[in-house]
Amino acid sequence: MGNKTAITYGSDYISYSRLTGNIEQFADQYNISKGARVAIFMENRPEWVYAFYSVWKNGGIAVPIDYLATPDEVAFILNDCQPEVIFTSAGSLPVIKEAITKAAIDNQIILADEITLQQEKSSINDIEIADKTQTAVIIYTSGTTGSPKGVMLSFNNLMANIKGVAHDIKIFTSASRTLMLLPLHHIFPLMGTMIIPLYAGGSVAISPSMASEDIIKTLQDNKITILLGVPRLYAAIRKGIKDKINASAVARLLFSIAGKLNSPSFSKTIFKAAHQKMGGHLKYLVSGGAALDPEVARDYQILGFEVLEGYGMTESAPMITFTRPGRVLIGSPGEALPGTIIESIDGEITIKGPQIMQGYYNRPEETDKVLKEGRLFTGDLGHVDQKGYLFITGRKKEIIVLSNGKNVNPSELETKLEDSPLVRECGVFFKDDMLQAVIVPEKSAIGQTEEQKIEDIIRWKVIDVFNQQVSSYKKIMRFHLTDQDLPRTRLSKLQRFKLEDFALEEEKSTEPRVLPDFEEYKMITDYLSREKGRDVLPHYHLEMDLGLDSLDKVGFETYLNQTFGVKIDPVEMLRFNNVLLLAEHVREVKTKVDEQKINWRAILREKVPLQLPKTWATGSIMVRLSRLFFHSYFRFNARGMKNIPEGPCIIAPNHQSFFDGLFVASYLRTRQIKKTYFYAKEKHVKTPWLKFLANRNNIIIMDLNNDLKASIQKMAEVLKRNKNLIIFPEGTRTKNGQLGQFKKTFAILSRELNIPVVPVSIRGAFEALPKGSFFPKPFKKVDIEFLKPVYPGEDSYDSLAVRVKEQIQYNLKSS
Repeated sequence: MGNKTAITYGSDYISYSRLTGNIEQFADQYNISKGARVAIFMENRPEWVYAFYSVWKNGGIAVPIDYLATPDEVAFILNDCQPEVIFTSAGSLPVIKEAITKAAIDNQIILADEITLQQEKSSINDIEIADKTQTAVIIYTSGTTGSPKGVMLSFNNLMANIKGVAHDIKIFTSASRTLMLLPLHHIFPLMGTMIIPLYAGGSVAISPSMASEDIIKTLQDNKITILLGVPRLYAAIRKGIKDKINASAVARLLFSIAGKLNSPSFSKTIFKAAHQKMGGHLKYLVSGGAALDPEVARDYQILGFEVLEGYGMTESAPMITFTRPGRVLIGSPGEALPGTIIESIDGEITIKGPQIMQGYYNRPEETDKVLKEGRLFTGDLGHVDQKGYLFITGRKKEIIVLSNGKNVNPSELETKLEDSPLVRECGVFFKDDMLQAVIVPEKSAIGQTEEQKIEDIIRWKVIDVFNQQVSSYKKIMRFHLTDQDLPRTRLSKLQRFKLEDFALEEEKSTEPRVLPDFEEYKMITDYLSREKGRDVLPHYHLEMDLGLDSLDKVGFETYLNQTFGVKIDPVEMLRFNNVLLLAEHVREVKTKVDEQKINWRAILREKVPLQLPKTWATGSIMVRLSRLFFHSYFRFNARGMKNIPEGPCIIAPNHQSFFDGLFVASYLRTRQIKKTYFYAKEKHVKTPWLKFLANRNNIIIMDLNNDLKASIQKMAEVLKRNKNLIIFPEGTRTKNGQLGQFKKTFAILSRELNIPVVPVSIRGAFEALPKGSFFPKPFKKVDIEFLKPVYPGEDSYDSLAVRVKEQIQYNLKSS
């Protein structure tokens, strides 16, 4: 290719001849053993390219390192891969020296700035790779889940991606002009802005800096045709364009028309200024590194740009799917790369293909977790539709499993929260048994006044609005505000594992220095602190910050009444914005101050109106028929019925399937069936015919959400009448077959009424009828065992709940 421009760096134009000559001169600077690691630690610049290819020329393995990494982070990588040589720049030299000292390694440092280059010519063909199965690079993962791992990629792995996008899809050609913007230590820009463009014989332009004026000038001066970026870059550019459009009524009208016409030629004509601003020659905008917001993609489409989205990971060098030009489907990162097989196993995306890594360097156990029989388990959740388009629905490792067994996808909640113009970015995490969010407010959109603080605006205009729109288990129970950017990788992936510590640091920096010192506030915060096991600050909201659940609110209601003579029901107490305001209200209206512990015994002894459902004979008959059905449909077995005492008791099974209640009841004796009651949540028994059946088949309907106190009192009344009560301590069915957290409602009843608890272990029901399935799987083995009763004795509520759970857990593991 001779004198054709390979790299542009500011005003410096580097031809292919000069490029290959410079690579040879860099290679002459050092000698290494075959397969030795060579680290590259410097900013994007032509010398980075020379150093990288010189490693291959000398038969080594390139190890790119983020030039913005800290000395400790660099030391970790150096200690892990033990490079013989390190390339660096003058600006990065102090960091690399400190890192070498920390890592205690001995190697050669080559300062790129001190290499004098002669204007020599050579041929890139001089770099011969005899064995393409050998390792070409070790790319250290960006660290979204902890310590980075070195991903070993062979030349064949890289060639699979090169062939896919340069030969088959033909994105990169010899006429392509690509902007090198993202840091080259990451596989996405390394392949997309250096290796593939130069392999195809195109040109690469390096922006002198990340300043917007340098980026725009590089785009314009080099007539860039391909721009690679991450979603946050495209979102920022789009915001600037949309702000200008929204400022003009005519522009808004034209944008609306373009959206309806969906004509690229019309859009390019109408929005010519936007295209010219970005160089006027952009053919493809390539997005990778994270999911692109569909609204952002749609707006670029309306503006006349073609956004090609890819999906992949470092372990796949990196592409797994890529959007074909002319076949963009917004919301999907495209179709599989040629030769790649995608399959969803238990919801997780897995792939087979020539781009799959060799493994993690020096970590065989970590490798075995993701590579199984030649298949890469990505950790992402998703599916491929009938047309071959991939759709990502979440990250398996990021899925939060709540104590009630429900699964929450934090990215889904973040997207909804960020829909608010008041939120610039946010991150959701799980701590103290509640969903929490760290929020960076969009202060330019917040009309803050002295009377209304940012915290209150976010609480009521963002969090409260959000919580009213989602299921109860998806509510954000606590939030933290920060002016700092959330912890992210260099490609803007949220480092979710850092959010908890990040929120804690932000909270410490904003804690009030002077706390209220009046008696009622101190007593209330002491009580809440004991109940929730954490410090309580005056600005905390009872639900959003402290995560008070229904049972907590009942206890708090009773405490306020017994201690201060103040009656505030759970609904009313949430109307107070924070603990301080509630305490001030209590101070004003209190009739006494007499601190006492919550007296559940007194609460349960209160008389409540309860008419027990009638027991139809058909109920016993249906239970017996269900037993026959279970024996014919499953491999059904039950034992331990002799452990059910003669007097009243609480039967407490683990909860695996919709049939669990019948599984347990089907083996009770007839007289036991008649005296055993279930409870059903009111939301599940709304129709008249269901209520009719419930009232004649030992089912008590209770409103646990709005009146938990009355519901618990009704349960107590059943037991006081010498009846049995079946309670599922987990509250809801398991989603993964594992035991969930045991709520302490049953323990309160047992302890205060001195009623024994009969634990019941159910095994196999989850496999026979997992949550979400419609039909049970036949001939599955289902075992039911009534365990020895647990008597409350002197147990606390918590310890009693733990004892019952441990019995079930032990039986499930040992049987």
